[in-house]
Amino acid sequence: MTVREIPMIIDGQPVQSKSQEWREVVNPATQEVVARVPFCTPEEVDQAVASAKEAFKTWRKTSLGKRMRIMLKFQALVRDNVAELAALITEEHGKTLPDAEGEVGRGLEVIEHACSITSLQLGELAENAGSEIDVYTMHQPLGVGAGITAFNFPIMLPCFMFPLAIATGNTFILKPSEQDPSSTMRLVELAHEAGIPAGVLNVVHGGPNVANQICDHTDIKALSFIGSTHVGTHIYRRASDAGKRVQSMMGAKNHCVVMPDANRSQAINNLLGSAFGAAGQRCMANSVVVLVGDAREWLEDIVEGARNMKVGPGTQRDADLGPLVSPAAKERVEHLIEVGEKEGAKLMIDGRGCEVEGYPKGNFVGPTLFADVTADMTIYREEVFGPVLCVVNVETLDDAIAFVNANPNGNGTSIFTNSGWVARRYESDIDVGQVGINVPIPVPVAYFSFTGSRASKLGDMGPNGKQAIAFWTQTKTVTARWFEPENVSSGINSTISLG
Repeated sequence: MTVREIPMIIDGQPVQSKSQEWREVVNPATQEVVARVPFCTPEEVDQAVASAKEAFKTWRKTSLGKRMRIMLKFQALVRDNVAELAALITEEHGKTLPDAEGEVGRGLEVIEHACSITSLQLGELAENAGSEIDVYTMHQPLGVGAGITAFNFPIMLPCFMFPLAIATGNTFILKPSEQDPSSTMRLVELAHEAGIPAGVLNVVHGGPNVANQICDHTDIKALSFIGSTHVGTHIYRRASDAGKRVQSMMGAKNHCVVMPDANRSQAINNLLGSAFGAAGQRCMANSVVVLVGDAREWLEDIVEGARNMKVGPGTQRDADLGPLVSPAAKERVEHLIEVGEKEGAKLMIDGRGCEVEGYPKGNFVGPTLFADVTADMTIYREEVFGPVLCVVNVETLDDAIAFVNANPNGNGTSIFTNSGWVARRYESDIDVGQVGINVPIPVPVAYFSFTGSRASKLGDMGPNGKQAIAFWTQTKTVTARWFEPENVSSGINSTISLG
């Protein structure tokens, strides 16, 4: 089997790193090494930033129409290559092919949104704001932007960053996850095939040292991060201290509230898919189910549904969930399951020791379900990031709202109900940035902004939608008056009035 050597992309060309530090990229279902990725040297990162800085001089002046046409071609190329991109995701991440194809589709939404840049970047104008004075705004690019992404969505998360950053006239440095970079690299290749000029989109690889260099680099003006709370908090503080505009989308503990009047089969199927899809490796997974009142009687059906979910390699299309991304991830999840037992949660299904025929070395953990979970337990307080579902019982909607709002995170939440009044009350009173009503994973479509809140987010503006346009641009306001050629001054005016 050929092992890919992942290049950098600098000035529009693949460049092999001279680094002495490389990491193996492993298929999580088989433990086969499929690629090697470098941890770039400081000089290589500087070279990428210098390329982006130079390209900004001309790219920022490229017409909106041309930028739009490049994005249109880019989305067409991605659409034509969904199967290839999904296969690369599955090979290195482990998620099932249908799930990977869905991920590419969500990334496409953002690229399609970027195709509307001719209207998204419009300013405002007030004619005769003062006597023969016009005031107008321009939304201009910042310069060199950067993005650091997590492993769990190697196509969607980069799409949350560079398409809109580039469409608004910035140039970009992307640092994908070193755990599954190949699909991201193919995405960048397609962007260049679409006509993105050399230097506009560059890729570097590495770990904390490269991330810190990106945070500190004086020529990088804005930074987008998606990943864990621990790393995201560090990135936000360090980059902010360096004077950058920063957004950090971080960890979560999402809750799915189930009312007794909900459609039973729909609610159960949706909450199981949300909790266990992608082996629970989603920041928007509903890893906590809150059963309200008589909905507690549904527990056995939830347990039965989880038991019937199929674990297999991502290439097996009828599998419901694949392996975890690495042996370390599997070890951590299994340790947290052990902790949950010790702390008194009722283990209804134990996914440890999961064996998949033909894949003895895979990082498999089966669906795991705890009942009688309380807010002080480790499995509730920590983001497990694995196929572990916590079930909590409360008596009333008020109790459910209070329970969810007491959690420090605010990434997403869902409620299943057939009552419009209950749904409206929940969306109004819940202190969480993204709410699903009979929708298990409430990631909004790309022309709405990603609006996680509280401990799940640092920075005022999130990816996608109008907030992303604001994040990747700066507003310049012009106040203008044009005198007639023969106009004679009426004298010195020392007031601040525009007249």
